[in-house]
Amino acid sequence: MSNQNQEPVLRIALQKSGRLSEDSLSLFKECGIKLPSGTGKLKTKSTNFPAEFLFLRDDDISRYVEDEVADVGIVGENVYVETQKRLKIVHRLGFSKCRLSIAVPSAEAPKYEDVSYLEGKEIATSYPNILEKHLKKNNVLAKIHEISGSVEIAPSIGLAHAVCDIVSSGSTLLSNGLKEVEKIFESEAILISNPKLAESKVALLDKLLFRIQAVQKAQNHKYILLNAPMHARDKITALIPGMKSPTVMPLGMEGWCSLHSVLEENNLWEIIESIRAAGGEDILVMPIEKMFD
Repeated sequence: MSNQNQEPVLRIALQKSGRLSEDSLSLFKECGIKLPSGTGKLKTKSTNFPAEFLFLRDDDISRYVEDEVADVGIVGENVYVETQKRLKIVHRLGFSKCRLSIAVPSAEAPKYEDVSYLEGKEIATSYPNILEKHLKKNNVLAKIHEISGSVEIAPSIGLAHAVCDIVSSGSTLLSNGLKEVEKIFESEAILISNPKLAESKVALLDKLLFRIQAVQKAQNHKYILLNAPMHARDKITALIPGMKSPTVMPLGMEGWCSLHSVLEENNLWEIIESIRAAGGEDILVMPIEKMFD
C-alpha cells in the first residue's frame, strides 16, 4: 500500500536515559506534547502532535540525524562538536549545561599555570577532537588517550597525567583525587536537524519551535501586579514597560491605581526595589506558563 497520502511525522531522537533525557521530556511536556506512559520503549509516538520519538545513546543521535533515520535530535553541544557531523543547530535549549575541563591530580594542581603544563604529557578523554583542537590552538603537543568511560580513574592507574572530561558540579573529580584546572568548552542542550529536511518536515519543525520558544520566553519572564498612588503612576510605568505597555486600572480607593505588567527574570529584583522606592505597594510576582508574540 502506498504511503504517499500519509500525514508527515517529525522523527525526534532523544537520549534514552540520564539528565538530558529527563530535561528533554520535561520540555516536550511543557510544550503540550503528550507521550504514552511507560518506560523501556525505544520508539513511541505522540498522541497529540505529529512526532515520533526515538530513544538512543547520546553518542548515536548525531549519526542517526545525519543518516536521516531521525529528522531532528536533542544532544549536548559537546557531543555535536565532538562527532563533527554535518548538521544544523536549530535552537539552543538552555538546559543540561555543563563544561568540558582539564583536571589533574590535586597534588599537581599548584603546578598548573596554563595549558603549557600539558606539553609532552598524556591526557585521557572521551572528547579527543575538542581536546586536540584546544591543544593545537595553544601550540601544545601531548598524547591523547581516548577512553569511552570512567576517564577520572586514568591518572590513579598510571594511564595519564591529566584528564579532559565533562564537569557539572565537580564532585566526581574530587572523589577521584582530581582538581579542575582549566575550562576549555561550555555546553548546553541543542536541537539539531538534518539540513535536507523535506518542506513538510520543516513545517512541523517550525510548529515545534514555536512551542519551545513560547515555553522558554515564559521561563525568563514574570507577571507583576502592584498598587500605587496615582502621582507615582507615570514613574512606575516607565520602570515596567512590559510587552507593549503596562495595564493601568483605577482602584476603589480614590487616588490609587493597580498596574499589571511583565518583567524579565534577570532584572526582577532591581526593578522591584525601584518600584518600591517610587511608591509601589502590595507587589505580587507570578510565574507565566507560556508567552506568545
